Amino acid sequence: MPFRWSGRASQTLSAAAMSALLLASAAKHFREPEFFHPVVPDMLCRDDSGGQSNGPLAVLSREEWVAASGLLEAAAAVGLLIPATRPAAAVGVTAMFAAFLVGHVDALRKAYGPDGTPGRRRLHTVRLPLQAPLIAWAWTLTRRDRRR
Repeated sequence: MPFRWSGRASQTLSAAAMSALLLASAAKHFREPEFFHPVVPDMLCRDDSGGQSNGPLAVLSREEWVAASGLLEAAAAVGLLIPATRPAAAVGVTAMFAAFLVGHVDALRKAYGPDGTPGRRRLHTVRLPLQAPLIAWAWTLTRRDRRR
């Protein structure tokens, strides 16, 4: 008799895989924060050098945004592992990935600007389109399995 995956088992496995991805990314936020610096739009970054403010959204420094997003990813990863919180965590992850699109577009724009390098162009050209399947994957986890 062949083994058959239930919808619930498939969703649990998918949530665990997404959780592992988020935990790995969260760890990288603290091991190599500079990797994420280009993805934080300047309009969000507070200027601590005493220069001109970047606007009303500039409440954290670039380093603080990277750390905060790493903590959010870690919290979301834990939320995905708990069946009762999975749908809400999945909505949060979907929104987080959608919000990250702004940073990826900005990083891609800068990579193709005068200060861009071939390596940054390749990196950000690949990173931006990866957001679409991540958003779709996270959204699939928002459904609560009704079969118990």
